[in-house]
Amino acid sequence: MSTRRDFLKVSLLAGGGLLVGFRWTEAAEGAAAAGVPFRPNAWVRIEADGRVVLVVGKTEMGQGVRTALAKILAEELDVDLDRVEIEQASPGPEYTDLGTGGSSSSMDGWDPLRAAGASARALLVAAAAARWGVDASGCRTEPGRVLGPEGRAAAYGELAAEAAARTPPETPPLKPAAERRLIGRRVQRLDGPAIVTGRARYGLDVRLPGMRFAVVARPPRFGDRLAGFDSTGALAVDGVEDCFAIPGGIAVVARSTWAALAGRRALVADWRAGAGGDFASEAHARALREAVAEAGVTTRRDGAGRAALAGAARRLHAVYEYPFAAHGAIEPVAATARVESGRCEIWSPTQTPNAVQAFAARTLALPPDAVTVHVTLAGGGFGRRLGWDFDLEAVEVARRIDAPVQLVWSREDDLVHGYFQAASAHRLEAGLDASGRVVAWDHRKASTPHNARRRPSREQLADPQFLAGSSWGVNDQPYAFPAVETSYRVVEAPVPIGPWRSVFAPSSVFARESFLDEVALASGRDPLALRLELLGADDAGVPRIAEPGGARVDRLRLRRVLETAAERSEWSRPLPAGRARGLAADVFHTETYVAHVVEVAPRARRRPGEPPFTIERVVVAIDCGVVIDPDGVAQQAESGVYWSLSNVLGETSFARGRAREENFDAFRIATFADRPRAIETHLVPNDDERPHGLGEPVVNSFAPALANALARLTGQRPRRLPFDLAALG
Repeated sequence: MSTRRDFLKVSLLAGGGLLVGFRWTEAAEGAAAAGVPFRPNAWVRIEADGRVVLVVGKTEMGQGVRTALAKILAEELDVDLDRVEIEQASPGPEYTDLGTGGSSSSMDGWDPLRAAGASARALLVAAAAARWGVDASGCRTEPGRVLGPEGRAAAYGELAAEAAARTPPETPPLKPAAERRLIGRRVQRLDGPAIVTGRARYGLDVRLPGMRFAVVARPPRFGDRLAGFDSTGALAVDGVEDCFAIPGGIAVVARSTWAALAGRRALVADWRAGAGGDFASEAHARALREAVAEAGVTTRRDGAGRAALAGAARRLHAVYEYPFAAHGAIEPVAATARVESGRCEIWSPTQTPNAVQAFAARTLALPPDAVTVHVTLAGGGFGRRLGWDFDLEAVEVARRIDAPVQLVWSREDDLVHGYFQAASAHRLEAGLDASGRVVAWDHRKASTPHNARRRPSREQLADPQFLAGSSWGVNDQPYAFPAVETSYRVVEAPVPIGPWRSVFAPSSVFARESFLDEVALASGRDPLALRLELLGADDAGVPRIAEPGGARVDRLRLRRVLETAAERSEWSRPLPAGRARGLAADVFHTETYVAHVVEVAPRARRRPGEPPFTIERVVVAIDCGVVIDPDGVAQQAESGVYWSLSNVLGETSFARGRAREENFDAFRIATFADRPRAIETHLVPNDDERPHGLGEPVVNSFAPALANALARLTGQRPRRLPFDLAALG
């Protein structure tokens, strides 16, 4: 519930507008209660001309966050969405937590934005009532203005100055759900026209007077160290101005990116081999398989744990494998920096602007307030832009030259030297009683805990709680097995592991939901019926709410998305010969529930490189709480299908300490030729009065649903990503 601490910043602007500050995080409220000056990190401004300005602290990466947050505000403030303008926040005293990740943007903004809009609306109504000498209860709002008795009306802009002088209410009344006119309705994205017409500006679009361009020659293999270099050839390239060493390698500075790339090719560098230079994916995969042959650190034990397997009438087991993979965002990472007169400015499509500010200040030995970070639009992120490596490289170069510089990572740079999803192996075993009921479940995972930015300590690598945090989809599995044990073994790799879309869950859910399908087939059960039974479909002693591994799971909500996906896909209707279906489900840590049903058929005409199957239909059922924008949900669901399909088809592999797949000609991503013929998204309503995350949860259950369908179609069970297309053909 909102309090007056949420609205400490209500003041009259120089132009006669109303400024309403609001709390973005619970931590901020706690700080205020403790006597620390309150510093909200986002605010609402109503200009004298009636324009509403929302300053947002989230990075727009194509997920539509700007429109979603603006809708929340416009709904409670009661203005038309096209009257809301967006300003991007930069780190500072009022903006101390601007990170974008964890699928939390709408979740974080829901309560404070509603409260801010409702408070502003209440202040405007009170100002109008005072002006007219009437009771505020006799006034109401319509978009952009206050209406009073006897036909009185006043626009928000003309009331802003009077409203700013008033004391905000303790608990501003919020709109009942039945009165909402924007939330849950389809609208045009606020930034859509600028994006599709090319007016939108991304990180690579930044241009400053006198700007130079730079690229970095990086170590060719993991662990290599620079012993020296000869820049003669590079400096002979037209446009190249300088070459010098920085912590990440050798910077080549030029008057254009093209010249910098050409100069880098002409550079002669002496790299001395270090640890990691002989790293290979195949050897690492063997190490992972060997690791899961034995139990690791136990992260969860219910009942007798894996000991219950000994008393089972039948035991089934399988090993699943997941590869390394690069992010492969369409816009390669880049940052622009200017360092002069004891100050630094950075323009970056970053997901972590506060960290960029802090590390840049540390690098330059400047106070944080001497560093300004301008957050641009990002052409895809998926967690890659949670790193600040490219920003600090731009700062390192800018401090050495008398000009602003844009440092660019080429596509090859990012696919070879960026952060990667960790490879993993999973060994699962199930024990069945004489009737075919699952009585024991054992899931072992081996991988490298992320991430390279903050390497885990030795103590953490032996801590069950820490390792459980690297085991989403394993220790927090939602099914009510009588006995459960999960464990984790650390297998080190020199590969830089970083944040990923859905983090640790994709590999774990792929293994879990695929193996559960194997169990269903082996026991003669329908895969849907088995899942519903394990979620308490008949309410026979299965609690609705569970907290597996510390995560909250509402099994009824998970049942409902499964039932919805099954109903919409006509799961019980037999398919024609030559077609097959598979399903899978998951609940993500943001309490979003998703189920996929995938229908496949053999590909009639197959071109080189194409899968031997076509995806005829994908049905997605989602329970994400309050739906702010139905189109946004559908777009996220569709993007999750394509993201996961890319992981099914491609990988990053390593040989001699270096990635083999250096560009999109080798790093396989889903194309139009791979696209499903139809993707349907169905929203499952619930009584939870808040939204939950979407960007990551929609990824996890597609790959196992596809694998389960292909197992029925071909008789071959895919247990490794990427799929062995030859075996399926």
